[in-house]
Amino acid sequence: MGYLDNSSVTVDAILTLKGRELLARGGNAFSITQFAVGDDEIDYSLWNPDHPLGTSYYGTIIENMPVTEAVPDETQALKYKLITLPKQTTNIPVVNVGNTSITLNAPGDSAVIAPNTSNFQGGNANLGYTAILSDSTVADLQVTRALQNSVLPTTPRFIGDNEDAQSIAVAGFEFRVIGKTQMIEDKIATVTIIANETGGSVTLTVTVKKATTATL
Repeated sequence: MGYLDNSSVTVDAILTLKGRELLARGGNAFSITQFAVGDDEIDYSLWNPDHPLGTSYYGTIIENMPVTEAVPDETQALKYKLITLPKQTTNIPVVNVGNTSITLNAPGDSAVIAPNTSNFQGGNANLGYTAILSDSTVADLQVTRALQNSVLPTTPRFIGDNEDAQSIAVAGFEFRVIGKTQMIEDKIATVTIIANETGGSVTLTVTVKKATTATL
């Protein structure tokens, strides 16, 4: 991981092959329609209300911290997204999924993930949630309750240039994870659920057991 000098405004982006193709076309082919910002690298414990030079210097250390470079691992980047909530909000919205550990004992076994948001009226009723499966060789990911009139993906979309990236993402209100056949050993993946409106996320561990072979 590297660091960027924050003495100037810098945009550091990692493009997929499709993104680079659109950028090369020029014109309006490459158009950013959605983005998110986060403060993963900020240590708020460095805020110093006792600074001898006054209020303008409380956040001096934070403002001069280096900013981390963009990383292609969606399970590590933007874990702490910035959001805008109504002024009267007194609680931070929390994403809940119940049990954060799922075990699938045989190929085809499945489990439903039904996220909800507490501490916020209306939750994520409009844009729902994005589910990211870290390893597509472990399981499949389906949307069982889809969004209405949304541009977000409802069929598995590989994150990266091709299936070798192994991470897939879908968006909806409810999801099903389905175990794939594992012939050598138990395999583990994660499913990260991200709230598309209120921010916040939660990660589940999915274990798919090795297939057993019947003996005569």
